[in-house]
Amino acid sequence: MRVIVALMACLMLVACVEGVPAGGKARVLAMGDSLMAWNSGRGQSVAHALEARLATPVVDRSVPGASFLYGLPISGSLGLRIERQFVDGDWDWVVLNGGGNDFLLRCNCSRCDRVLDRLISQDGTGGEVPALVASLRATGAKVAYLGYLRTPGVTSSIERCGAIGAQVHVIGGVIGDRFEARLARMAARDSGVVFVSNARLVPDGDRSFHAQDLIHPSAKGSAAIAAQVARVIAP
Repeated sequence: MRVIVALMACLMLVACVEGVPAGGKARVLAMGDSLMAWNSGRGQSVAHALEARLATPVVDRSVPGASFLYGLPISGSLGLRIERQFVDGDWDWVVLNGGGNDFLLRCNCSRCDRVLDRLISQDGTGGEVPALVASLRATGAKVAYLGYLRTPGVTSSIERCGAIGAQVHVIGGVIGDRFEARLARMAARDSGVVFVSNARLVPDGDRSFHAQDLIHPSAKGSAAIAAQVARVIAP
C-alpha cells in the first residue's frame, strides 16, 4: 500500500511540474516552493503573472512543499528538493525561492539555528542556498531570490509558530528575518544576484494578499510579487 501511495505521489509531482517548451524560446525559469507555485492551477501563480508582465514565456518548475534539505531521492528528484527542479536551458534569469519548509518541518518552529546555518551562513557565502545560487550563476543566468510575504497586523499560524511568549517566529519573524538578512548579504556579493524582499509588500491588516490560510499568496498576492520581480528583470 505504501508503495502505491508513493507512486501516486510521484505521478502527481510529474503532472504538476512544467516542462521546457520546444524551440528554446523561454528565457526565464521559476523554481521554489508554494510561494511560487500557489494559484498555478488557475493560471494565477507568480510565474503566470510574471509571464504576462514580461510578455515572454516563463517555465515554472516550482513544487508546493519543496525544500532545500529534502532527503528522499525519488520524490526529491521530481522537485521536492529545490535544486532538482533545475532543467538545462538558455536562461537569462532564474527566479528562485525557498527555505520556509525547511524551517517549518525540520526544527519544529524553534531552535532553528542549525537549520538556518545549513541553509546559509551568517556572511551569506556558505550553505545549501549559496551553493545552488552559485551553480545557477555558473550557467550564465542571473538569479532573483524571492523573500516571503508577511502578515502585518494579522495573526497567522506561521507568524505565531513556536512557543507562545518566546516570539519564535518562522517565516514572518525572528528566524525568517535572519534568514532573509543573510540572503541579502549573499546577493550583495554578486551583481548577477538580486534579493527581492516581500516583507513590506502587504499593508498592515490587509488580508487580501493571502489565501484564506494566511500562509500562501492569493492571486492578488502572486501578482504583486510578480510585479516586484518584473521591475528587477525588466526595469
